[in-house]
Formats: sequence, C-alpha cells, structure tokens
Amino acid sequence: MKSKITIYMVIGLALLNSACKKALDLKQQGVYTSDNYFRNEVDAVNAVSGIYSLLEEEDYVGHAEATFDVPSDDYWRSGDHSEDEGIENLTYDASNAAIRYPWKWRYETINRATNCIINIPKITAISTDIKNRSMGEAYFLRAFGYWRLMIIHGDVPIITEDDYSKQTFNVPKSPIEEVRKQIESDLLKAVDLLPESYGSADRGRVSKGTALGLLTKLYMYWEKLPEAITTGQKVISNSHYALAANYADNFTRANETSTELLFSIQAVQTVVQNDFTVYYIPRSWNGYGFSQPLQGLANEFEAGDPRKQATLLSVGDKVDLGDGKGLTTFTADLSATGYAFKKYAVFNTEADGGGVDHSYAVPLMRSADIYLLVAEALIRTQGAGAGDALINQIRHRASASLKPVSGAGMKELIHERRVELAGEDQRHQDLMRWDKKNIVDIAAIYNLAVSKAPLDQNKTVTFVRPKNYYFPIPQVEIDKSKGVLVQNPNFK
Repeated sequence: MKSKITIYMVIGLALLNSACKKALDLKQQGVYTSDNYFRNEVDAVNAVSGIYSLLEEEDYVGHAEATFDVPSDDYWRSGDHSEDEGIENLTYDASNAAIRYPWKWRYETINRATNCIINIPKITAISTDIKNRSMGEAYFLRAFGYWRLMIIHGDVPIITEDDYSKQTFNVPKSPIEEVRKQIESDLLKAVDLLPESYGSADRGRVSKGTALGLLTKLYMYWEKLPEAITTGQKVISNSHYALAANYADNFTRANETSTELLFSIQAVQTVVQNDFTVYYIPRSWNGYGFSQPLQGLANEFEAGDPRKQATLLSVGDKVDLGDGKGLTTFTADLSATGYAFKKYAVFNTEADGGGVDHSYAVPLMRSADIYLLVAEALIRTQGAGAGDALINQIRHRASASLKPVSGAGMKELIHERRVELAGEDQRHQDLMRWDKKNIVDIAAIYNLAVSKAPLDQNKTVTFVRPKNYYFPIPQVEIDKSKGVLVQNPNFK
C-alpha cells in the first residue's frame, strides 16, 4: 500500500497556494491564506504533506542537491549540465546555476514548515497525537532545510517566527554557530514530538529515529563527538531502526518496509513522480547518464564484498529493464568510466509496464550511516578499536564472509563509510570535515588518477582552504538583497 503522504502532497501543494487560478469556466470557491486555511486535523496533515512534496523537486533533493557531491572521488559528473563541470573542478563562482537552483527550495521548505509551526497550535479540531506528530514533522523538515543550507553555504540567514509575523524576510546571514543551534533546537523538539514508527498507511513520514539520526550528523559536523555518541546510540539500540537483513534491499522496492530507511523521497509513479533515479541511468536505457562511478571507487571494495555488485554496474553485468526483452547487458559504450550506479538503476517489471521506476523510495538517510558516525566518534574519542563492534555489524550485514576488523582506526572507518554509502552524497562532505581535522589530505586525494574520469586525466583540481569548504551564496540572492546579504569569504 502506498503511503498517504504521496497523495496528500498534491493536495497540500494546491491548498497552500495563496491564490487560485481560474480554470475553464469553473466558479472560484475561495482563496486560502495562512490565516484562514488551518481549520482542522485534515488541514494540518495536508499542510505538512505539502512540505514533503518539495523533496521531489528536480532543482532540490530530487536531483540538484546531489550536485554538491560532484567534486568527490566517487563519481564523474557526466551529463550535459555545463554548470556541473565548474562544481566538479572547483572552479565555480557565485553565478554558477547549480549553486542557485536549490537555494529557493531550501527556504521554501523552511517557509512551509514555519507556517505549520505557527498555525497548527491554533487548531482545536485535532487530536493530540496528530497535532504532536504534525508539529514534530514540521520542526524536522525546517531543520532539514537549514541543515542543507549550513552544510553547503556555512553562514546563512535565519528567518525567525517573529520575522514571519512582521513579514520581514530580507535579513542578514547568521554565523554558522547560530545556524547549528537553530537546527539543534528544532531537532530536539522533533525528537520529543515524533512517534517512534508508523503503520503502513503513513509510511515515509519522519520518525523520532529520523530526528535522532540528523541530530547525530549535526553533532559530528559540529565536532561535538560525545553528544554524537549519546544521540546515535538511541538509533542503534532501537529495533524500529534496525539494519535491513540484506544490504541490496535498501535499493530495491524491498525498501518500502525497511526499518533502515530513516528518511527517503517517496513518490507514486502516476501521481507524483520521483525523478532522482533517472539521472543515474544510462541514456540508452531512458536515463540521463549522470554521476558515473570512478575507478577509485570500484577499487575500494574488498574482494568478495557483495556491496560492490549491489552498488555498481560493470561491463558485462545483466539488467532486466522490464521491456519484455529479457536481460540487457551493460556495455562499455554506456559509460565513460566503465561503471554506473546499480543502486539507482531501478526499473518496473514488465507486468507493471516496464521502464524507469519513478515510485522507488530513494534513501536520504539510513541507519547504517548513523552506526558508522558513532563508530567514528568512538575511535576519535577513545582510540583505535573503540568502534570495532559497530563497524563489524555493518560488515557482517554485508556478508558473513567479510573478515571482521580488529583495532580499527580512521583508515578502516573511512574505507567502510565509502563502500557502505557510495553514491549517497556523503563522500565530499566527509572528506572535507576530515580534511579540516588533518585526518586526510583532500587536495591530494582529488588529484589521484583513479579519482578522475579517463577524459580528465590531464586535469589538475585545486582545492583551496578554507575557500572550498563552503560554496558561495548565489549571486542573484546577493543582488536581490540590495546589500543585506554579504558574500562568503574568498568569493568577492
């Protein structure tokens, strides 16, 4: 059964518009605003579902947010978006279109969430459980909007509830420390309000574990390692967020009932399509052929690790495209690197009409990520070997034949995060936070031959510290602010 979220998304979007467009000769029945919309429980649920609906936007999480992992050594940009070349080569400036695209959607997420946070408490015709859940979802989704802004840009404007009441939206940037505190505050409220889990009718909604997971990630990026351990253990110890029995099940329709998916993009092919996966599929298979894995990533997998086969398509591999022609072979002409991401090459069966599966739930945060973040925090606070138990749980889930680690340090932890989370848009940010602590040399890594596509072997990537730790504020936003927004350092 498909989640009701996916149906309410469309309804929520329509109802949250401030004005209705005249359609044919139908009489306009009413105009909804924030002041007159929030009347009952159904309105609250629909309004929150309207926040989720933004995740499918191609210029947001539906694709554009993935662009910010393009500089990593996991994959080559490919595709026909010229702006991605500047991101990959670290030659971008504030006018780069890829930097501009998702900015408005992050703030639209914050806008819709804040609208709910202000107005849902005023509703009287609503059960306590639904009110708490809806408020928790809104707090989480607002935190997620600020999280993406903070991760990508560093210092960014915080729009307070008081700003909303005064309709004051052109405000200066807040220091990153204040942005982190804002995210933490929202996530702590979400943890208190959200349920641990849902029934099948509400599959896809964020849970207490989702908020705890993002809070763990926040503490890691904040270098609050003890807090990350305490928070992450609450995810790890809860059976509602247990690892899937099979790694590959996270990247097939089997993930619809997975406890491991803490946060995902949900969709229904005939209602609200999810276009995320189409970017990773070869063009002759009706995809766009972006994000082609590099040799260095393929080399990272140990012999006998089934995660390689679940993650990568290599020349000679067979795939059922659901076209009634049986298995199709992945050939060298389908990729400039020799690989594609099998994780996202998901197709409908022939019985379902074949073609790219636009209903596939794309994982945005998995419990495995939290296991490894806690393992890292343990290693960095208590020394080599302190994270062995958690790393080995991840390895054993992948395959009982993988040799357990013993006395694992950061080298082993870094390896495990790369092969476990390959292509899930964690690598570039991981490398940057480790580079800041002198754990890795990101500049050297990005200039290894295996970190580049065959077409780019003569290219030199120059990573400038601290400039490239964050992306600039889009120039168009600087211009619109008429001097209120100040550009990030080194992007003048």
